[in-house]
Amino acid sequence: MGLRKRILIGYGIALSLTAVVIGWAVIHLARLGQASDAILRENYRSILAAENMINALERQDSAVLLVILGFDKEGLEQFRENENQFLQWLGRGKDNITIEGEAEILQRIERAYSDYLARFSNLRGLAAEERATAGTFYHETVLPPFTDAREACAQLREINEETMFAASRRAEGLAQRAFSSTLAVGAAAVGVGLIFSLLLSKRLVQPLERMLKATERLAGGDYTAHVEAAESEELGRLAASFNSMAKQLGMYHRMNVERIVAEKRKSEAVLRSIEDGVVVTDAEFRITDINPLAARILKVDPEHAKEKHFLEVVKSDRLFALIKQAAESGRPPAIEEGKDVLSLGDGERARHFLFDVAPVLSEGGGMIGVVLLLRDVTRLKELDRLKSEFVMTASHELKTPLQSLGMSIALLEEGAADQFNERQRELLATAQEELKRLKALISDLLDLSKIEAGRVEMELESAAPGPLIDQALSVLHEQARQQQVELVATAPGGLPNVWADPNKITWVLTNLISNALRYVDRHGHIRVAAERVGQRVHLSVSDDGEGIPPEYQSRIFDKFVQVKSAKSVGGSGLGLAICKEIVRAHKGTIWVDSTPGEGATFTFTLPLADQQEESPDGSKANPHRR
Repeated sequence: MGLRKRILIGYGIALSLTAVVIGWAVIHLARLGQASDAILRENYRSILAAENMINALERQDSAVLLVILGFDKEGLEQFRENENQFLQWLGRGKDNITIEGEAEILQRIERAYSDYLARFSNLRGLAAEERATAGTFYHETVLPPFTDAREACAQLREINEETMFAASRRAEGLAQRAFSSTLAVGAAAVGVGLIFSLLLSKRLVQPLERMLKATERLAGGDYTAHVEAAESEELGRLAASFNSMAKQLGMYHRMNVERIVAEKRKSEAVLRSIEDGVVVTDAEFRITDINPLAARILKVDPEHAKEKHFLEVVKSDRLFALIKQAAESGRPPAIEEGKDVLSLGDGERARHFLFDVAPVLSEGGGMIGVVLLLRDVTRLKELDRLKSEFVMTASHELKTPLQSLGMSIALLEEGAADQFNERQRELLATAQEELKRLKALISDLLDLSKIEAGRVEMELESAAPGPLIDQALSVLHEQARQQQVELVATAPGGLPNVWADPNKITWVLTNLISNALRYVDRHGHIRVAAERVGQRVHLSVSDDGEGIPPEYQSRIFDKFVQVKSAKSVGGSGLGLAICKEIVRAHKGTIWVDSTPGEGATFTFTLPLADQQEESPDGSKANPHRR
């Protein structure tokens, strides 16, 4: 009889007995599961809600004490955060009323908590004016509803615990009976299965042990391992296959060792020849490779740096955080433009390196390591600085001759206009128009250069988004009416104030609306909207014009970039670049969403005014420079 038949007969019986035990156990477990599910469904959710309401109440009480002690901002933030938590868990408790008397307790909790909130509001006003009496007010007025609400929550927890304990005792009895019966059936099955296992193991273990020893030798690198043929037909074929495999592995090993060594040397040569600095880490953030240029940049010995943790070699928590993010997500981290430069050294001797972080994944998607690329952009940074200085200097120098040209053209228009024919007057008007364009271009260049150099004063203050939008609309309302374009604003009431320079943000909105008017058709629509998203306010300008082609959307905020269109006349191509720099000076972000033929939406963000740090005297910091 072959090995296959022996195993099928022996384990077929064992599997049949196992199926009986499993069926028996499943029936009783299903009953036990129903009882346990009832406990969780009816009582545990209410207990959890009560526990979390108590925790939220206690943290709110701590927040009240912070307010009394003078920490108004921290206390109010903690109080409001736990107020949301309390109300969420109260709602869950209302959705899970399963016990008699539970609804009345929840009503009592709700009444007491509402009273608690109202008295806290009174306490805030008192704490701001008379802190000496705030403690007395707390003990006499605020503490009683807090205690009542907490006791009601504890009562809700207790009645659910009592009900759950009773159901648990019933489930315990059912479990005991299921255990006893399953144990008896299982013991019988184990006894029968043990007999068959002993009979089979004697015939199977000896040849398999020989196979195991030969496999261990093969795994250790002994490719001469050999297995004697077994009596069983199947094990005999397995032994023959093993012997053939060992022989082929020996041949393959001898043939590929030199190839592997050559490939490793080739990889090392490529790494050394790369003109950028390269640092490679493994999944544990230990440095596995570092090329000579990266070693010179970081001022370390390449051999000494290997196998060390990244932070031991590169003293940069920001870079390590990005490498860790890439390793955990399996994707390159998103790095904001302008923040992907690592500066080493101080003053004129500082070196600047553009860095990139990329994970290295196996074919199966497993994490192998992370590569850090460092590219020296010191010269480019210097050239950019010189370029900005040149643009600013040239713009200043051009203002004087342009003013002279303007005065000359104006004098010609006033004094000698009657002596010119129609063609000469047209040329004079064209010169005047082009002079205006040159002045606007130089003005934009000066503004952009100042913003990029950080020399533009930002009069930051707390400002409401609505008036900013209204002011921008008032500037262009007449132009929109003449073009028969509907210009509307959507700003919901209750929007928080933003921390911004009103004049600069109004300029950004005006520029975006002016661009929309240029590309929208007659009877078109432009909508200016504001909404709160998290800890920022998003302001957007949407139109239903011709939209922006995909190839321009990634470059639309670059200098001198204009969308090629029949309507793209005039302009310097600097407006959106200035908008971007102004928004960045406000620590915001600006982007565009557009589908050709369906219009475009420009959106930028501003921080909330109440999120700004306060100065030691209690007033909000108001930096005047970027």
